[in-house]
Amino acid sequence: MSPKSSLLPHVMPNISEWPIYLLSEDRKRFVREIQDQTLAYFLELPLEKQTDVINKTIYLERIRVKEEPWKVDPAKEEQFFKRLQQKLIKSSIGQTADQTRVINREIFESLIQRYAEEIVGTFKIGTFRFARKFLTLFFTRLLNTAAAKNLFDIWGNKMRLSDRMIVDGPLDKIRELMSKGTLVFLPTHFSNLDSILVGFAIDTFVGIPAPIYGAGLNLYNSGIAAYFMNRLGAYRVDRRKKNAIYLETLKNMSSLALQRGTNSVFFPGGTRSRSGSLETKLKLGLLSTLVEAQRSNMESGKGEKIFVVPMILSYHFVLEARFLIEQHLRRMGREKYLREKDRSNQLYQILTYSWHSFSQKNDVMISFGEPMDVMGNVVNAAGESFDQYGKQIDIAEYFMRDGKLVTDPQRDGEYTRILADKVVESYFRYNIVLSSHLTAYAAFEWLKMQDPKLDLYGILRLPPEDIVFSKSGLMQIISSVRASLLAQEAAGKVKLSPILRQDPEVILKDGIRHLGSYHYFKPLKFNKQGKVVSQNLKTLFFYHNRLDYYNLEGVIPPVEGNKSIPLFEE
Repeated sequence: MSPKSSLLPHVMPNISEWPIYLLSEDRKRFVREIQDQTLAYFLELPLEKQTDVINKTIYLERIRVKEEPWKVDPAKEEQFFKRLQQKLIKSSIGQTADQTRVINREIFESLIQRYAEEIVGTFKIGTFRFARKFLTLFFTRLLNTAAAKNLFDIWGNKMRLSDRMIVDGPLDKIRELMSKGTLVFLPTHFSNLDSILVGFAIDTFVGIPAPIYGAGLNLYNSGIAAYFMNRLGAYRVDRRKKNAIYLETLKNMSSLALQRGTNSVFFPGGTRSRSGSLETKLKLGLLSTLVEAQRSNMESGKGEKIFVVPMILSYHFVLEARFLIEQHLRRMGREKYLREKDRSNQLYQILTYSWHSFSQKNDVMISFGEPMDVMGNVVNAAGESFDQYGKQIDIAEYFMRDGKLVTDPQRDGEYTRILADKVVESYFRYNIVLSSHLTAYAAFEWLKMQDPKLDLYGILRLPPEDIVFSKSGLMQIISSVRASLLAQEAAGKVKLSPILRQDPEVILKDGIRHLGSYHYFKPLKFNKQGKVVSQNLKTLFFYHNRLDYYNLEGVIPPVEGNKSIPLFEE
């Protein structure tokens, strides 16, 4: 593949006409719609079930307030939930069924209103314009810093933003679909920088109205970050809240925003990939709102379609890699790891990461997959859907029974699972493999081959300072794995960055340069003697995992290497 970027004019230049702005201007009514729809859902439950949901919600929330308090949390939360619990206890003592229903309704209303107000953000045109100019200037200056021969060149506009931030995919089709329906972008998720890059790419490179997007409530602990996200269309997602009332409120917000024609972005993996691999299991909660919103559009007679656009982000290195892989290994339960504090959500860390990403000539690849409808069917630029045999279909028929549109949660749940599978398939198909991914994969696979008796944790316990990788062995693996990836690319199962068509030695050097450009303890580096070494096997494992699930293990031949552990030398 030969990805290239160009800056496209906006399909809707007047920001005051954007759906996200119109939604923000009508925020009060929108919040009321969310509250009404969520309340109606719970009031339809049997009385005993209502009380059980409320009881469990208050219980979970009181634990959260006590064990996981955040700076951004509202004041006097403990007292709020204590009062609700007292009201719930009162309703269970000497009350009639009708009286209990009244009290339950009051508690539902209090909780839903609190959650809806917390979730829904706003969009300010002035703040958006400032952010657009700032990010364009920031990223462009970083590029010119990398290209500059002296300080005066930094401001010489010698390098365009599109020379370093590579955007690939059917951009013209995506732009056409903007006039045919609502766009939902589903990116992979590796870093806290993702939200910034995704929003910037959609605005700058695709040229369509800004989407609403989910931002972790923890990011609002920073005053500066909170100020901008509150005004740039972000809706807040608190992953500590697992109760049914909060989750239903969040789902209804997403569904109703889509029904209003507002473009949307959310990370269907739910959180950053801890292992470094592409997501294979998606969260179905928010994903189900796409199917629900499409059905509601059909029922209302609008028939406006919702188009799903997978996005795959490819970095040479990830800001939080060390923290994420530690979490992954600890969650697997095989080892006890000291918990490190994740500081990667701090603005300073994100800006520092951005500086290293761009100023040291590290390309960032953003790959858009082929758009599909909410059933996972491919669509053309006119928004028409086609099945796997190329036959045009009317998706309204998916929601019909005996010729009538009907609500069927079980059926819609199955549609959601089918859509999730299609999105995952797109992640792997449109993933762009970088030199750092291939080099890290080759290095860790070479390490595994030195003593097959060692399991993963045995390898990770090896002292990195005693390991010297065989260059010739690494190049053999790179050559074999690349051959398999080229065959998969020809079959439409993956994409390769241009440098992977060069000599294996060039790939090895380029991959090591990128892997060593950010982390203090390098996953791979050349030592003073010019030998390949690692200072952190865990982060090397993290980058290796990007090529998981491509069935590459069987293509690696026996390679050169000293099998004495822990010392490997050429």
